[in-house]
Amino acid sequence: MIITLIGMPGAGKSSVGKRLARLMGYTFIDTDNLIIHAAGALLQKIVDEQGDMALIGVEEQSILGLQLKDNSIIATGGSVVYSEKAMQFLKVNSVVVYLDVPFEAIARRLSNIDTRGVVGLKGKGLRELYRERTGLYTAYADVTIKVGARDKVQDVVTRIGEKLRDRGL
Repeated sequence: MIITLIGMPGAGKSSVGKRLARLMGYTFIDTDNLIIHAAGALLQKIVDEQGDMALIGVEEQSILGLQLKDNSIIATGGSVVYSEKAMQFLKVNSVVVYLDVPFEAIARRLSNIDTRGVVGLKGKGLRELYRERTGLYTAYADVTIKVGARDKVQDVVTRIGEKLRDRGL
């Protein structure tokens, strides 16, 4: 099985993904790291120098170029949902799990938002970006995990395992 985690920046995709992969004995793939390697630059530098569409393009190519192997956990960048090609690839090849974190928790967690390379932030602001992306995450998700503001990583990992078992996965 391949599991892909989607959600807002600060939702905990990398932290949850690493813990889940370790627990299940799976390989962990962080697509933000793939993008940084492919572009030779930090995400924020790509956004600042080339714009949002450049980051979306590099992210799409990084995902479409994945040589997926069973028993993998993929933590995506928050903007992956802006690429229909990338999301269709992930939906065909994996179970897409949306980490649904309340806006207030996301806002608190993103003290470094201006340096994270967040697509669409300059034009919309965080609240509008949250509203826009929530609909996209929900539309692409096979499984949605409600994450409370005080939930620990292990709580979220446990909930993912339970939901996947309930679905016979």
